[in-house]
Formats: sequence, structure tokens, C-alpha cells
Amino acid sequence: MVSAAERQIDIKDAASNSAAGRSGGRGKQYALLAPGVIWMVLFLIVPLAMMLYVSFWTQKTFSIEPVLTLKSWQTFFSSDTYFGALLRTLRIWLTVLIITFVIGYPAALFIAQFVRNKTVQTILLVTCVIPFWTSFLIRVLAWRPMLGKEGAINIVLENLGLISEPIEVLLFTELSVIIGMVQIYVVFMVGPIAFMLARIDESLLEAARDLGASTFTIFRKIVFPLSLPGVVVGAIFVSVMVLGEFATPAALSGRKVNLLGNIIVTQVGSLKWAFAAVIGVILTIVMALVITVLLRVVNLRKEL
Repeated sequence: MVSAAERQIDIKDAASNSAAGRSGGRGKQYALLAPGVIWMVLFLIVPLAMMLYVSFWTQKTFSIEPVLTLKSWQTFFSSDTYFGALLRTLRIWLTVLIITFVIGYPAALFIAQFVRNKTVQTILLVTCVIPFWTSFLIRVLAWRPMLGKEGAINIVLENLGLISEPIEVLLFTELSVIIGMVQIYVVFMVGPIAFMLARIDESLLEAARDLGASTFTIFRKIVFPLSLPGVVVGAIFVSVMVLGEFATPAALSGRKVNLLGNIIVTQVGSLKWAFAAVIGVILTIVMALVITVLLRVVNLRKEL
């Protein structure tokens, strides 16, 4: 017979062993998390904190001093040029985002739902990324001979009799910047959406048809909601890249269209580190807000 005292000792030993096991498990979890946490701290949090700190330094002509001031921030928000660049950046970002969605979603829908052969699907998706086999700058500059007054588009339109004189607004304007960005980044909208559309169970669509649902109803209540995570992922990709753009506006607008990215490059080249840091902080905040809003649309962790 086991005495009550012995049973209590066994219970205490089991509890202590369980606590030791949990402690050891936590230690292993922390050890696994440590590399990622260290990387995030060193290469994300610390640089962002340094950029925020430098934005308050005193800017001299060709140098900065570690004397805290709000002058650089006041200069940004009091200047029509710099604040206008912020509004222009947001306007072009929103325009490009909408156009890439309008173009990208039908393309992704066709590839994922109407092309049944997996080999053909792969070929079409690879075709979308073929332009990425060349240099980014080459792809941007290739639009110049296409959009110019004597470019391919104007020549074709004139030969078709649709215009009597060249369209000048196609190059060195906001329109040319938008065209270039849409062509470059639309593939980042197509890929995630096509991936989510391809995951839709065909039996759901067949059941909806058997119940008498129209094509539009099936799309509105089944296809689009299930593809929404892909739309959000594509929107995040496009948003981050467009908001940080500087090469495309510089090449296709003749430096007439300045976005926040262009101003950062200019300020860094002029050794105005404090003011460049101010714009960098503002751009980071804008990106964070955009991503936060997009992630509110759908729970990617749950859906993916």
C-alpha cells in the first residue's frame, strides 16, 4: 500500500518535473526566436530609430550637428514644394494601385479559372515575368521611344488617322510616370491574385450553379471574397514599391515630377542628411499606415 505521504511526494516530483519541462521548452523557444529578433532589432528597429533621431538634428549648409531642433520638420510642412510632393506621391500611388488592380485581376482570373491546363498556366505566368529578365532601368527607359512625340504610339495613331498631330502629354508628365509604373508593377498584382484564385474549390462553383446562381452572383459572393487575400498581398507589394519610387519619375518625367523618393535622393546628394531623414520618416509612416489599412481588410495569417 502506498501511503498518503508517498503520494504527495510523487505529485510534487511530477509537478516539479512538469515545471522544469515547461521552463526548458520556453528556453528552446526563446533560443529559436533569438536570431530573428536580433536581426529585426539590428537591421530594422535600430536604423529606423537612428533615422528618426537624425531628423531632429540641426542642418548646416554641408553638414549636420547633433543639436535637436524641429526646423527640418517645419521646413517640410511649411513648403508647398515638399508637402505638394507628398500629396503627389499619394495621388500617383493610388492611381497606379487602382489601374494595376483593374488590369491585373482580369488577367489573373483568366489564368487561374479559364485556363485549365497547368502547363499553359505556368507558361502564362512566366510570360508575365519575362520583362524582369532585363534591367529595371532598361525597362523604364524603353518607354521613352514609345511615348515621345515621334514615338511608336504617336506614329501608329497618326497612321490609323485617329490623331492629326502628336500627343505631347504622353511623355515627361505624370501620365508617363503612371504608365511606366503600371507596366512594371502590374505583375505583382497578377501573381498573388492568380495564386488565390487557383485555390478555389471547383465544387463550390458547381454547387452555386446548380442552385441557380448567376455568373455575376458567383463572382460577387464566392470568387472575389476568396481571392481577396491575394488582392491585399498584391496591393501591399505594389504600394511599397510605388511609394518608394524615384527612378521611374526621374526617367519618364524629365525630373518634372518629383515624388518623395526623388527628394530623398536629391537631399542626400546635397549632404542634407537631416532633411532627408525627415522625408524618410514621413515616407515610412505613410507606408506603415497603408499596410495597416490593407491588413485590416483581411486576416492574411488566417486566410493564407
